[in-house]
Amino acid sequence: MTQRSAVMQRTRRRCEGTAMGATVFDLRPGVGIGPFSIGMPICDAFAQIEQQPNIYDVVHVKYHDEDPLKLDIVISFPDHGFHLRFDPWSQRLRLVEIYDVKRLQMRYATSTIGGPSALATFVAVYALFGPTFPGIYDKERGVYSLFYPGLSFQFPIPNQYTDCCHDGEAALPLEFPDGTTPVACRVSIYDNSSDKKVGVGKLMDRASVPPLPPGSLYMEEVHVKLGKELYFTVGGQHVPFGASPQDVWTDLGRPCGIHPKQVDQMVIHSASDPRPKTTLCGDYFYNYFTRGMDILFDGETHRAKKFVLHTNYPGHADFNSYIKCNFVISVGESEAEANRGGNKITPRTNWEQVKEILGECGPAAIQTQGSTSNPFGSTYVYGYQNIAFEVMKNGHIATITLFQS
Repeated sequence: MTQRSAVMQRTRRRCEGTAMGATVFDLRPGVGIGPFSIGMPICDAFAQIEQQPNIYDVVHVKYHDEDPLKLDIVISFPDHGFHLRFDPWSQRLRLVEIYDVKRLQMRYATSTIGGPSALATFVAVYALFGPTFPGIYDKERGVYSLFYPGLSFQFPIPNQYTDCCHDGEAALPLEFPDGTTPVACRVSIYDNSSDKKVGVGKLMDRASVPPLPPGSLYMEEVHVKLGKELYFTVGGQHVPFGASPQDVWTDLGRPCGIHPKQVDQMVIHSASDPRPKTTLCGDYFYNYFTRGMDILFDGETHRAKKFVLHTNYPGHADFNSYIKCNFVISVGESEAEANRGGNKITPRTNWEQVKEILGECGPAAIQTQGSTSNPFGSTYVYGYQNIAFEVMKNGHIATITLFQS
Protein backbone atom coordinates (compact mmCIF):
# COMPACT_ATOMS: atom_id res chain seq x y z
CA MET A 1 0.00 0.00 0.00
CA THR A 2 1.27 3.46 -0.86
CA GLN A 3 -0.08 6.83 0.12
CA ARG A 4 0.92 9.95 -1.76
CA SER A 5 1.05 13.40 -0.23
CA ALA A 6 1.06 16.66 -2.13
CA VAL A 7 2.09 19.83 -0.33
CA MET A 8 0.72 23.28 -1.06
CA GLN A 9 3.09 25.66 0.69
CA ARG A 10 3.18 29.39 0.18
CA THR A 11 6.36 31.25 0.90
CA ARG A 12 4.68 34.57 1.73
CA ARG A 13 4.95 35.74 5.31
CA ARG A 14 1.92 35.26 7.53
CA CYS A 15 -0.03 38.39 8.36
CA GLU A 16 0.14 39.44 11.96
CA GLY A 17 -2.54 37.72 14.00
CA THR A 18 -2.65 34.50 11.97
CA ALA A 19 0.18 32.67 13.69
CA MET A 20 -0.37 29.36 15.41
CA GLY A 21 -2.95 29.65 18.17
CA ALA A 22 -3.98 33.22 17.22
CA THR A 23 -6.64 32.24 14.67
CA VAL A 24 -9.92 31.25 16.30
CA PHE A 25 -12.12 28.71 14.50
CA ASP A 26 -15.84 28.49 15.21
CA LEU A 27 -16.69 24.99 16.44
CA ARG A 28 -20.10 23.84 15.19
CA PRO A 29 -21.01 20.38 16.53
CA GLY A 30 -22.46 18.19 13.79
CA VAL A 31 -21.83 20.93 11.22
CA GLY A 32 -18.11 21.70 10.94
CA ILE A 33 -15.33 24.03 11.98
CA GLY A 34 -14.52 27.49 10.68
CA PRO A 35 -15.47 27.70 6.98
CA PHE A 36 -15.48 23.92 6.54
CA SER A 37 -18.85 22.17 6.75
CA ILE A 38 -19.64 18.45 6.90
CA GLY A 39 -20.87 17.32 3.47
CA MET A 40 -19.14 20.09 1.50
CA PRO A 41 -17.47 19.03 -1.77
CA ILE A 42 -13.69 19.00 -1.77
CA CYS A 43 -13.61 21.73 -4.43
CA ASP A 44 -15.42 24.08 -2.04
CA ALA A 45 -12.86 23.32 0.66
CA PHE A 46 -10.01 24.17 -1.70
CA ALA A 47 -11.81 27.39 -2.63
CA GLN A 48 -11.91 28.40 1.04
CA ILE A 49 -8.20 27.62 1.36
CA GLU A 50 -7.34 29.75 -1.67
CA GLN A 51 -9.38 32.68 -0.33
CA GLN A 52 -7.41 32.80 2.93
CA PRO A 53 -3.77 32.01 2.02
CA ASN A 54 -2.36 33.78 5.06
CA ILE A 55 -4.20 31.40 7.37
CA TYR A 56 -3.79 28.19 5.36
CA ASP A 57 -0.25 28.75 4.14
CA VAL A 58 0.84 25.11 4.53
CA VAL A 59 -1.57 22.47 3.24
CA HIS A 60 -0.94 18.74 2.77
CA VAL A 61 -3.16 16.63 0.51
CA LYS A 62 -2.97 12.87 1.09
CA TYR A 63 -4.58 10.04 -0.84
CA HIS A 64 -4.04 6.40 -1.75
CA ASP A 65 -1.91 6.45 -4.88
CA GLU A 66 -2.63 2.93 -6.15
CA ASP A 67 -6.35 2.81 -5.31
CA PRO A 68 -7.85 6.29 -4.85
CA LEU A 69 -11.17 4.80 -3.71
CA LYS A 70 -9.65 2.78 -0.87
CA LEU A 71 -8.91 5.52 1.68
CA ASP A 72 -10.13 9.01 2.46
CA ILE A 73 -8.75 12.00 0.61
CA VAL A 74 -7.25 14.04 3.45
CA ILE A 75 -6.53 17.76 3.52
CA SER A 76 -4.25 18.46 6.48
CA PHE A 77 -3.26 21.74 8.11
CA PRO A 78 -0.16 20.99 10.20
CA ASP A 79 0.09 24.56 11.52
CA HIS A 80 -3.41 24.27 12.98
CA GLY A 81 -3.40 20.62 13.97
CA PHE A 82 -6.45 19.31 12.10
CA HIS A 83 -7.46 17.15 9.13
CA LEU A 84 -10.41 17.26 6.76
CA ARG A 85 -11.38 13.73 5.71
CA PHE A 86 -13.30 13.39 2.45
CA ASP A 87 -15.16 10.29 1.32
CA PRO A 88 -13.12 9.07 -1.67
CA TRP A 89 -16.16 8.28 -3.86
CA SER A 90 -18.39 11.32 -3.35
CA GLN A 91 -15.44 13.61 -2.48
CA ARG A 92 -17.55 15.24 0.24
CA LEU A 93 -16.36 16.05 3.76
CA ARG A 94 -17.32 13.30 6.21
CA LEU A 95 -15.11 14.04 9.23
CA VAL A 96 -13.14 16.87 10.80
CA GLU A 97 -10.36 15.41 12.93
CA ILE A 98 -8.48 17.73 15.29
CA TYR A 99 -5.38 15.76 16.20
CA ASP A 100 -3.42 18.47 18.07
CA VAL A 101 -5.93 20.29 20.28
CA LYS A 102 -3.23 22.47 21.82
CA ARG A 103 -2.59 24.04 18.42
CA LEU A 104 -6.18 24.93 17.54
CA GLN A 105 -8.17 27.54 19.41
CA MET A 106 -11.90 26.98 18.99
CA ARG A 107 -14.91 29.13 19.83
CA TYR A 108 -18.20 27.62 20.95
CA ALA A 109 -20.98 30.11 21.69
CA THR A 110 -19.12 32.90 23.52
CA SER A 111 -16.35 30.79 25.03
CA THR A 112 -13.03 29.54 23.66
CA ILE A 113 -11.46 26.16 24.20
CA GLY A 114 -8.27 24.56 22.91
CA GLY A 115 -5.06 26.20 21.83
CA PRO A 116 -2.16 27.04 24.13
CA SER A 117 -4.15 29.39 26.38
CA ALA A 118 -7.40 27.47 27.03
CA LEU A 119 -6.62 23.80 27.59
CA ALA A 120 -9.43 21.45 26.63
CA THR A 121 -9.52 19.56 29.91
CA PHE A 122 -12.24 17.08 30.71
CA VAL A 123 -13.69 19.42 33.32
CA ALA A 124 -13.56 22.40 30.90
CA VAL A 125 -15.28 20.42 28.14
CA TYR A 126 -18.00 19.21 30.49
CA ALA A 127 -18.56 22.70 31.84
CA LEU A 128 -18.81 24.24 28.34
CA PHE A 129 -20.85 21.62 26.52
CA GLY A 130 -22.97 20.42 29.42
CA PRO A 131 -24.09 17.02 30.70
CA THR A 132 -23.94 13.96 28.49
CA PHE A 133 -24.03 10.20 28.82
CA PRO A 134 -21.01 8.28 30.05
CA GLY A 135 -18.48 7.71 27.29
CA ILE A 136 -16.49 4.71 26.12
CA TYR A 137 -13.09 3.63 27.43
CA ASP A 138 -10.78 1.94 24.91
CA LYS A 139 -8.53 -0.17 27.11
CA GLU A 140 -6.24 -1.10 24.20
CA ARG A 141 -5.47 2.52 23.33
CA GLY A 142 -5.84 3.91 26.83
CA VAL A 143 -8.26 6.54 25.53
CA TYR A 144 -11.60 7.65 26.93
CA SER A 145 -14.14 9.11 24.45
CA LEU A 146 -16.85 11.54 25.49
CA PHE A 147 -19.73 12.01 23.03
CA TYR A 148 -22.12 14.83 22.18
CA PRO A 149 -24.36 15.00 19.09
CA GLY A 150 -22.01 15.37 16.13
CA LEU A 151 -18.99 15.86 18.39
CA SER A 152 -16.60 13.72 20.42
CA PHE A 153 -13.55 14.31 22.61
CA GLN A 154 -10.82 11.78 23.27
CA PHE A 155 -8.80 11.87 26.50
CA PRO A 156 -5.67 9.81 27.28
CA ILE A 157 -5.89 7.92 30.58
CA PRO A 158 -2.54 7.23 32.34
CA ASN A 159 -1.95 3.60 33.25
CA GLN A 160 -2.03 4.31 36.98
CA TYR A 161 -5.56 5.70 36.70
CA THR A 162 -7.23 3.14 34.44
CA ASP A 163 -9.16 1.87 37.47
CA CYS A 164 -11.19 5.10 37.25
CA CYS A 165 -12.93 3.53 34.25
CA HIS A 166 -15.21 0.65 35.17
CA ASP A 167 -16.78 -1.60 32.55
CA GLY A 168 -15.89 0.87 29.83
CA GLU A 169 -17.49 3.82 31.63
CA ALA A 170 -16.27 6.53 33.98
CA ALA A 171 -17.82 8.97 36.40
CA LEU A 172 -18.51 12.50 35.09
CA PRO A 173 -16.77 14.88 35.23
CA LEU A 174 -13.66 12.77 35.27
CA GLU A 175 -11.02 13.70 37.82
CA PHE A 176 -8.07 11.64 38.90
CA PRO A 177 -7.45 10.88 42.60
CA ASP A 178 -4.74 13.55 42.70
CA GLY A 179 -7.28 16.20 41.63
CA THR A 180 -6.01 16.61 38.07
CA THR A 181 -8.14 16.12 34.96
CA PRO A 182 -7.05 14.77 31.55
CA VAL A 183 -6.57 17.07 28.56
CA ALA A 184 -8.23 16.22 25.21
CA CYS A 185 -5.81 14.75 22.67
CA ARG A 186 -8.31 14.59 19.79
CA VAL A 187 -11.65 16.09 18.75
CA SER A 188 -13.95 14.71 16.03
CA ILE A 189 -16.76 16.61 14.29
CA TYR A 190 -19.21 14.66 12.14
CA ASP A 191 -22.77 14.53 10.84
CA ASN A 192 -25.29 14.19 13.66
CA SER A 193 -28.25 13.07 11.56
CA SER A 194 -27.71 9.55 12.92
CA ASP A 195 -26.91 8.34 16.42
CA LYS A 196 -23.49 7.00 15.43
CA LYS A 197 -20.68 7.57 17.90
CA VAL A 198 -17.49 8.52 16.09
CA GLY A 199 -14.14 8.31 17.83
CA VAL A 200 -10.72 6.78 17.27
CA GLY A 201 -9.77 3.52 15.53
CA LYS A 202 -12.71 1.68 14.01
CA LEU A 203 -15.10 4.27 15.46
CA MET A 204 -13.62 6.76 12.97
CA ASP A 205 -15.09 4.77 10.07
CA ARG A 206 -18.62 5.39 11.38
CA ALA A 207 -18.57 8.99 10.17
CA SER A 208 -20.50 9.34 6.91
CA VAL A 209 -21.51 12.20 4.66
CA PRO A 210 -25.03 13.59 5.19
CA PRO A 211 -27.61 12.98 2.46
CA LEU A 212 -27.77 15.52 -0.33
CA PRO A 213 -30.84 17.79 -0.40
CA PRO A 214 -33.63 16.76 -2.80
CA GLY A 215 -32.96 17.90 -6.34
CA SER A 216 -29.24 18.42 -5.80
CA LEU A 217 -27.23 18.23 -9.03
CA TYR A 218 -24.06 17.20 -7.22
CA MET A 219 -22.99 13.74 -8.43
CA GLU A 220 -26.06 13.58 -10.66
CA GLU A 221 -26.07 10.37 -12.67
CA VAL A 222 -25.43 11.03 -16.35
CA HIS A 223 -26.50 8.11 -18.54
CA VAL A 224 -24.52 7.74 -21.74
CA LYS A 225 -25.90 6.27 -24.95
CA LEU A 226 -22.78 5.72 -27.01
CA GLY A 227 -22.82 7.64 -30.29
CA LYS A 228 -26.17 9.22 -29.44
CA GLU A 229 -26.66 11.38 -26.35
CA LEU A 230 -26.26 12.15 -22.63
CA TYR A 231 -29.25 11.92 -20.30
CA PHE A 232 -29.19 13.85 -17.00
CA THR A 233 -31.28 11.90 -14.51
CA VAL A 234 -32.10 14.67 -12.01
CA GLY A 235 -32.93 17.48 -14.41
CA GLY A 236 -34.26 15.18 -17.12
CA GLN A 237 -32.31 16.83 -19.95
CA HIS A 238 -31.28 14.99 -23.12
CA VAL A 239 -28.20 16.45 -24.83
CA PRO A 240 -27.49 14.69 -28.15
CA PHE A 241 -24.59 14.85 -30.54
CA GLY A 242 -25.29 17.67 -32.96
CA ALA A 243 -26.86 19.91 -30.33
CA SER A 244 -26.35 23.62 -30.90
CA PRO A 245 -24.78 25.95 -28.32
CA GLN A 246 -28.23 27.44 -27.79
CA ASP A 247 -29.67 24.00 -27.08
CA VAL A 248 -26.94 23.23 -24.57
CA TRP A 249 -27.22 26.62 -22.90
CA THR A 250 -31.00 26.11 -22.54
CA ASP A 251 -30.66 22.60 -21.09
CA LEU A 252 -27.58 22.92 -18.88
CA GLY A 253 -27.40 26.63 -18.21
CA ARG A 254 -24.59 29.05 -18.82
CA PRO A 255 -21.20 27.30 -19.08
CA CYS A 256 -18.54 28.02 -16.47
CA GLY A 257 -16.12 28.85 -19.27
CA ILE A 258 -15.77 28.96 -23.04
CA HIS A 259 -12.38 28.17 -24.51
CA PRO A 260 -11.07 27.69 -28.05
CA LYS A 261 -9.65 24.27 -28.76
CA GLN A 262 -5.95 24.08 -29.42
CA VAL A 263 -4.64 22.22 -32.44
CA ASP A 264 -5.60 18.58 -32.02
CA GLN A 265 -2.37 16.68 -31.38
CA MET A 266 -4.11 13.38 -32.19
CA VAL A 267 -5.32 14.42 -35.65
CA ILE A 268 -2.10 13.09 -37.22
CA HIS A 269 -3.38 9.58 -36.40
CA SER A 270 -6.62 10.15 -38.31
CA ALA A 271 -7.05 10.07 -42.09
CA SER A 272 -10.78 10.73 -41.93
CA ASP A 273 -10.61 14.53 -41.57
CA PRO A 274 -9.59 16.11 -44.89
CA ARG A 275 -9.48 19.68 -43.57
CA PRO A 276 -6.09 21.38 -43.21
CA LYS A 277 -4.72 21.07 -39.70
CA THR A 278 -4.76 24.80 -39.10
CA THR A 279 -8.56 25.04 -39.48
CA LEU A 280 -9.16 22.68 -36.55
CA CYS A 281 -8.44 25.51 -34.11
CA GLY A 282 -11.88 26.95 -34.84
CA ASP A 283 -13.48 24.35 -32.57
CA TYR A 284 -14.39 25.51 -29.05
CA PHE A 285 -15.32 24.05 -25.68
CA TYR A 286 -18.12 24.78 -23.28
CA ASN A 287 -16.66 23.97 -19.85
CA TYR A 288 -19.10 22.82 -17.18
CA PHE A 289 -16.73 22.42 -14.24
CA THR A 290 -19.57 21.93 -11.74
CA ARG A 291 -20.95 19.06 -13.83
CA GLY A 292 -17.54 17.51 -14.51
CA MET A 293 -17.67 17.81 -18.28
CA ASP A 294 -16.64 19.69 -21.40
CA ILE A 295 -18.60 19.87 -24.63
CA LEU A 296 -16.70 20.43 -27.87
CA PHE A 297 -18.43 22.27 -30.72
CA ASP A 298 -17.36 22.18 -34.34
CA GLY A 299 -16.07 25.60 -35.35
CA GLU A 300 -17.80 25.46 -38.75
CA THR A 301 -21.15 23.79 -38.05
CA HIS A 302 -21.45 24.92 -34.39
CA ARG A 303 -22.75 21.51 -33.38
CA ALA A 304 -21.70 19.36 -30.42
CA LYS A 305 -19.18 16.78 -31.64
CA LYS A 306 -17.50 15.51 -28.45
CA PHE A 307 -18.22 15.20 -24.74
CA VAL A 308 -15.38 14.90 -22.22
CA LEU A 309 -16.37 13.51 -18.79
CA HIS A 310 -14.01 13.85 -15.81
CA THR A 311 -13.62 11.55 -12.77
CA ASN A 312 -11.59 14.09 -10.74
CA TYR A 313 -9.28 11.51 -9.20
CA PRO A 314 -6.32 12.82 -7.17
CA GLY A 315 -3.03 12.17 -8.90
CA HIS A 316 -4.24 13.64 -12.20
CA ALA A 317 -3.21 17.04 -13.52
CA ASP A 318 -6.86 18.21 -13.67
CA PHE A 319 -7.67 17.23 -10.07
CA ASN A 320 -9.88 19.87 -8.42
CA SER A 321 -10.56 21.61 -11.75
CA TYR A 322 -13.82 19.67 -12.14
CA ILE A 323 -16.40 18.08 -9.90
CA LYS A 324 -16.62 14.35 -10.56
CA CYS A 325 -19.03 13.42 -13.36
CA ASN A 326 -21.08 10.44 -12.19
CA PHE A 327 -21.52 8.86 -15.61
CA VAL A 328 -23.12 5.48 -16.30
CA ILE A 329 -22.37 3.81 -19.63
CA SER A 330 -24.49 0.76 -20.37
CA VAL A 331 -22.86 -1.62 -22.84
CA GLY A 332 -24.80 -4.24 -24.78
CA GLU A 333 -27.14 -4.77 -27.70
CA SER A 334 -29.76 -2.86 -25.74
CA GLU A 335 -29.83 -0.89 -22.52
CA ALA A 336 -32.13 -3.48 -20.92
CA GLU A 337 -29.65 -6.24 -21.80
CA ALA A 338 -26.79 -4.20 -20.39
CA ASN A 339 -28.73 -3.60 -17.18
CA ARG A 340 -29.41 -7.32 -16.80
CA GLY A 341 -25.82 -8.28 -17.51
CA GLY A 342 -24.31 -5.64 -15.30
CA ASN A 343 -22.10 -4.37 -18.15
CA LYS A 344 -21.84 -0.81 -16.93
CA ILE A 345 -18.87 1.53 -16.96
CA THR A 346 -18.81 4.17 -14.22
CA PRO A 347 -16.09 6.25 -12.52
CA ARG A 348 -15.51 3.22 -10.25
CA THR A 349 -14.61 1.00 -13.20
CA ASN A 350 -10.89 0.47 -13.67
CA TRP A 351 -9.10 -0.18 -16.94
CA GLU A 352 -8.87 -3.96 -16.51
CA GLN A 353 -12.65 -4.08 -15.97
CA VAL A 354 -13.22 -1.91 -19.03
CA LYS A 355 -11.28 -4.39 -21.17
CA GLU A 356 -13.37 -7.26 -19.77
CA ILE A 357 -16.49 -5.42 -20.91
CA LEU A 358 -15.35 -3.98 -24.24
CA GLY A 359 -12.55 -6.37 -25.15
CA GLU A 360 -8.92 -5.66 -25.94
CA CYS A 361 -7.98 -2.65 -28.03
CA GLY A 362 -4.91 -1.32 -29.81
CA PRO A 363 -1.85 0.26 -28.24
CA ALA A 364 -2.23 3.41 -26.18
CA ALA A 365 -1.31 6.93 -27.15
CA ILE A 366 0.76 8.62 -24.44
CA GLN A 367 -0.51 11.95 -23.14
CA THR A 368 1.68 14.34 -21.13
CA GLN A 369 -0.93 17.05 -20.40
CA GLY A 370 1.12 19.39 -22.56
CA SER A 371 4.15 19.42 -20.27
CA THR A 372 7.01 17.00 -19.72
CA SER A 373 7.36 18.47 -16.20
CA ASN A 374 3.85 17.38 -15.16
CA PRO A 375 4.43 16.06 -11.59
CA PHE A 376 1.76 13.37 -11.98
CA GLY A 377 3.35 11.77 -15.02
CA SER A 378 1.86 10.69 -18.32
CA THR A 379 -1.52 9.09 -18.92
CA TYR A 380 -2.57 6.62 -21.60
CA VAL A 381 -5.39 7.04 -24.12
CA TYR A 382 -7.16 3.96 -25.51
CA GLY A 383 -9.80 4.18 -28.22
CA TYR A 384 -12.89 2.14 -29.07
CA GLN A 385 -15.80 2.88 -31.33
CA ASN A 386 -17.50 6.08 -30.11
CA ILE A 387 -15.41 6.32 -26.93
CA ALA A 388 -11.84 6.89 -25.73
CA PHE A 389 -10.46 6.37 -22.22
CA GLU A 390 -7.69 8.36 -20.59
CA VAL A 391 -6.17 6.00 -18.04
CA MET A 392 -3.85 6.88 -15.15
CA LYS A 393 -0.81 4.79 -14.25
CA ASN A 394 -2.76 3.21 -11.38
CA GLY A 395 -5.30 1.83 -13.86
CA HIS A 396 -8.14 4.19 -12.98
CA ILE A 397 -10.01 6.26 -15.56
CA ALA A 398 -9.19 9.99 -15.60
CA THR A 399 -11.52 11.04 -18.42
CA ILE A 400 -13.70 9.52 -21.09
CA THR A 401 -14.20 11.22 -24.43
CA LEU A 402 -17.40 10.49 -26.35
CA PHE A 403 -17.67 11.01 -30.10
CA GLN A 404 -19.41 9.62 -33.17
CA SER A 405 -17.18 7.27 -35.17
